[in-house]
Amino acid sequence: MSIFAACFNRICDMIRLEKYRVWLLLAVLTICGTASFASCASNEGNGKVAEILNRGTILVGTTGDYRPLSFREADGTYWGFGIEVAKEIAKRIGVGVEFIKTSWPTLTADVLAEPQLFDLAIGGITITDTRRETMLMSDGYLANGKTILCRASEADRYKSLADIDKPEVRVMVNPGGLNEKFANENLTHANIVVHSKNEEIPALIAEGAADVMITEITEAPYYVKTDTRLAAPLLNAPFTHGEIGVLMQKGQEDLLQIVNNVIRQMKSDGSLRKLHEKYGLVYAYSRSTF
Repeated sequence: MSIFAACFNRICDMIRLEKYRVWLLLAVLTICGTASFASCASNEGNGKVAEILNRGTILVGTTGDYRPLSFREADGTYWGFGIEVAKEIAKRIGVGVEFIKTSWPTLTADVLAEPQLFDLAIGGITITDTRRETMLMSDGYLANGKTILCRASEADRYKSLADIDKPEVRVMVNPGGLNEKFANENLTHANIVVHSKNEEIPALIAEGAADVMITEITEAPYYVKTDTRLAAPLLNAPFTHGEIGVLMQKGQEDLLQIVNNVIRQMKSDGSLRKLHEKYGLVYAYSRSTF
């Protein structure tokens, strides 16, 4: 074989090797972009994702009192929009999921607890600057805003916030969350009644124990649909506009990145839209792109 031929064959071998390297790199990137991408993330070291993978289960804090986003039945099973998002996060990481009960009054303390009670919290948690100061919040996956529930027979009575902010109007809220905060800041004349169990308030409104419930556009349609005694006359004109996201401790940026990737992927592949349709929720975002 001539020197020229030998050099030519060597060059061809190098080209084939480089093509193989490119193919291998593309294959790895493809795997990382699908349900197995968390396994690639685990190679980064001993971060939160590696801990979850080693455990084989992601621990999810949720209140279980917020239909149709997060509700805990008497037998301990959970269902809802946020619950399904959590299961999808677990599925795409490649682990099981365990739900741990938290509450609105203790949510922040539970997220920040050491040792950690759970890896992330989900289910009706509004993205706020205050929460972002001390914790991490994901991209939004559900539009949200404050509105009211009232008795259907009195729906025409409430056309604005001013109609609610009167001494004779009894406004019921659950303690510790943004509903109570909103009522205290915006309803200085109304009679505010705090009831410990959020899931019981709609029925109490229907029965006359109070006149108005401060709630969200994510929650109100469910109760209007399931209880003909109730109405949400200001559903299409919420008092606030925001989004619901996933909450977790700072220092878990590796987990935050995966959660955001899952949310973006669910938006792009249509699975998030299907969940909106399943639960009858608003599919609109002020700051998100689909």
